Amino acid sequence: MALFDGLIAHLSAAGALRHGLRLLDGGDAKRAFPHLARAAQGGVKEAEYRVGRCYLEGAGVPHSRGNGVRWLERAANQGHVEAQVVLATMLLHGLADGFTSGDTAPSMSLFGGQAQTAPDFPNAAKWARRSAEGGSAEGQALLAYVLSAGPEDLRNVAEADRWYKQSSEGKCAQGHLGYALALARNASASEVQEEVVLHLRLAADQGLATALYLYAMLIDRGVGVPQNSVLATELYREAALKGHRSAQARWGLALVKGLGVPENLHEGESWLRRAALAGDAEAAAVVGDLYATGGALPPNYAEAAMWFRRAAEAGHRGASRALAMLYMTGAGVPRDQAEATNWLRVSAEGGDRHANVDLGNLLLKGEGDEQDSTRTRAWFEQAAAAGDPVAAFNFGVCLAEGLGIEKDERKAAEWLRKAADTVVNAQYWLGRMYVEGRGVEQNLEEGRAWLSKAASVGMTDASTLLGDLMLTGRGGPKDHIGALELFQNAADRGHIGAMFAVGAMYGGGHEVPTDRVTAQKWFRAAAELGHPHAQMMLGRYISRNLAGELDIEQAREWFERAAEQGLEEARADLAALPVEAGT
Repeated sequence: MALFDGLIAHLSAAGALRHGLRLLDGGDAKRAFPHLARAAQGGVKEAEYRVGRCYLEGAGVPHSRGNGVRWLERAANQGHVEAQVVLATMLLHGLADGFTSGDTAPSMSLFGGQAQTAPDFPNAAKWARRSAEGGSAEGQALLAYVLSAGPEDLRNVAEADRWYKQSSEGKCAQGHLGYALALARNASASEVQEEVVLHLRLAADQGLATALYLYAMLIDRGVGVPQNSVLATELYREAALKGHRSAQARWGLALVKGLGVPENLHEGESWLRRAALAGDAEAAAVVGDLYATGGALPPNYAEAAMWFRRAAEAGHRGASRALAMLYMTGAGVPRDQAEATNWLRVSAEGGDRHANVDLGNLLLKGEGDEQDSTRTRAWFEQAAAAGDPVAAFNFGVCLAEGLGIEKDERKAAEWLRKAADTVVNAQYWLGRMYVEGRGVEQNLEEGRAWLSKAASVGMTDASTLLGDLMLTGRGGPKDHIGALELFQNAADRGHIGAMFAVGAMYGGGHEVPTDRVTAQKWFRAAAELGHPHAQMMLGRYISRNLAGELDIEQAREWFERAAEQGLEEARADLAALPVEAGT
């Protein structure tokens, strides 16, 4: 029989095709190709299609995309539906180098040509339509895709929906997926939601990565189906293994957090990294956070900065703010306030409210430019008008300091009052304004009341200012013991002014026991942080042996530091030191 087929193959194109297909099915592509080629030369469209596939796959002949496209186009022009589908797919992916775009048989120019780098939607649409009208469910899905996602001049969403529906009736995975997404645009009715879930499941059952991912999301959230984190995680894993970027991120996150699967931080980080390298901004941000926060993975701020930057450059607003924080503190990157301001600006423009606040705080410190001030003020004003108390506070500060807007302390006080019931910083600012009579009539009692609210939750600036009022008896009774407690709490939290105040109170002259050793300790703490009066007082203590330490040369250094900051009293102290001290 094989000998007979071989003889027939030499006599007819149809026989050559049959013999070639038999050899191809038997895994002998090298021997099959000459027979298929003989049949293709004879104009048999199935043979033309098979030869095209052999060239594309390098089966029995060296790989040649140009020759593959040439033979596919010949078969497609003869109405071979599968050839039309493959050709349309290649055109959509910009892979049909040598394609002629004419309706007649291709010329010898098909052997050459440059590879396309962009999708050829018009020709893809032409061949997809021919295959769709020829009954190919896959071709119908391709045509629907072009009509729904192609260039504007080719779009026809209503027709696309009809083709997706027809493709799904042909049990095509892409048809099921496309029809599910089409239905989801208007899935308010429960029966439509059920149909969306059905078609996503059918597409997922055929192993389509995007369908697996979307179906997993529905199961993960319990939308239209019972919630099941274990099943959702398994579907994320299947889609991740098929290369779906977002599924890789979800699978990685599940491993990191132990969601529906035993926790495996290192494998999870590997999957998140893979998704991030493929362009998933959220995955890059999560990897950055893993390295920034440490824990099971040792902290590595340089690594964190690299991943935060990748996510930030892809538009992730949270990563932009995180990168700004690294630049502000110099963790993993050189300390750079300009870069910090830039990334906070990016984050704020993306809608991150926390970045708005951070950017506003930087502007208060003199960072940024006038455009930043104007833009930030506009954000705060808009959100404040919508009832956001944090924005009301920030808008009030902009008005009080003239940031991006003309200074108006009266309006500033009004906005700060709107925020003060819930925002601690607003309580402090409003208290200050009452104490100083800025934008409101001076009212020390009212100011002291607002400062007390802020101090009660540990705000150091409020504690220090309230302590000063209690020390002098302004706005209420004197209370040196209470003032010292407030100063001490703020000093313990690193407030430089409070450190000096604690030293001053223990130094004597107040209604607390004098303790010069403790006073010198706090003067030194504040002096080392740059407080000029603390530097002068420390110089006095150690030049006069007030706390059991005498060191004239060290005292000279502290007086010099205070004098360099413009403190004239320190210059007098410096001049009074013995000329030969320390020799």
